[in-house]
Amino acid sequence: MIAKTKYIPDGKKALKELPILHYLDAEYVYYPVTSARCPEGETCVRGGQFVKVGEVVGTRKGAFFEQPMHATVSGEVVGYEKHIDNSGKLVDCLIVKNDRKYALHESIKDRTDEEIDALTKEEFIQIVKDAGLVGLGGSAFPTYIKLETKDPIQVVIANGVECEPNLIADYSLMMNNPREIIKGLIYAMKASGAPKGVIAIKKKYKEIEERLKFALQEFTEYDIQVVKVGNFYPQGWEISMIKEALGIKIPQGELLSKYGVLNFNVSTLQSIYNAVKKRLPVLERLFTISGDGVQNKSFRARIGTLVSDLIELAGGYKEEEQSKVMILGGPMMGTNIQRDDVVMTHTTTSLIVLNEKVEKEEPCVHCASCVYSCPVEIQPVQIMNAYKVRDKDALKMLEVNKCIECGLCSFVCPSKIHLTEYMRSGKRFAGK
Repeated sequence: MIAKTKYIPDGKKALKELPILHYLDAEYVYYPVTSARCPEGETCVRGGQFVKVGEVVGTRKGAFFEQPMHATVSGEVVGYEKHIDNSGKLVDCLIVKNDRKYALHESIKDRTDEEIDALTKEEFIQIVKDAGLVGLGGSAFPTYIKLETKDPIQVVIANGVECEPNLIADYSLMMNNPREIIKGLIYAMKASGAPKGVIAIKKKYKEIEERLKFALQEFTEYDIQVVKVGNFYPQGWEISMIKEALGIKIPQGELLSKYGVLNFNVSTLQSIYNAVKKRLPVLERLFTISGDGVQNKSFRARIGTLVSDLIELAGGYKEEEQSKVMILGGPMMGTNIQRDDVVMTHTTTSLIVLNEKVEKEEPCVHCASCVYSCPVEIQPVQIMNAYKVRDKDALKMLEVNKCIECGLCSFVCPSKIHLTEYMRSGKRFAGK
């Protein structure tokens, strides 16, 4: 009998034990002018101009929103180069030569608690918008748009599940900065009018539960609780996480706000805290280099740092003569890249480098493992076949757009068929 696959090796134990190097010495930092959500952009600085930390250096433009770009170091604007962004594409990047002084822009100064208490919903939203905050769990969706909802919100949920293998950015944040997450959650509750907050974590993370509950003793006037959810994959998917954490079943494709819920990644909530309290945009993120083809290391580095610099600092590649497979992000949902001059962006937290092992793709054996394991209950092989003959009507009938690209179908396939890639291609083709 074919069993549903929910538990996969997470590869995190050794990574969580790595020391974290705080790296501030990049000679140059690079800011992509565009992004996956913002296909257009422009800068507002010129060569030779001196910029400071937190200063706006440009604007990225999406279909229905704009996002300011901020300098994360102080120094001189020296031009443009093309580098890889978090989508795996080659894009134009503004270059700033780091003077390593980290001088703050004049606008960067703390708000008092009294000033924060007096903020209106509209002012909270404007602060978040001006800071250019996006979903740091990987979605990169503008945070202010979630807070703008007119729906009555009953609960704000902090997603700390981080279920994808090899990713430890949220784990590290919850261990080291639980108070900032809680304060960010409180600010999101105030901005949305929600009377309740929930922090969702994996059941197996006893140490995280203790850290959060200890920090919550300072905030007993707020209705915030820690809720433990399953250790399976993809428990971090918001539909699954909300169902287990809150008991609310939300149909796929529906807005969470219609059910009185707002969901934010814990790293996003920390960014809200920094924007509201310190007037800061996102300046740094944890970045982990892992895999058997490279020296493993964790860094806390400025947005705009080149990953190739971090690889060199970590000790470089292992067995350099052997071909490598590089995955930006997690092994299940990450993006394959062909070169390592990747720019650290808001949602870039991991690079996996593997020594290439060529595995031959075999014909489908009709075992149905992919169907049983699919969290959204679609039929990956049928979708693959429809895509191969370019049958757009069949792709729509098979609901290809329900795919969340979790990677489970590829993971469980005994024939080593790259089903997830067929799902992505099918979605793109059906949307044309």
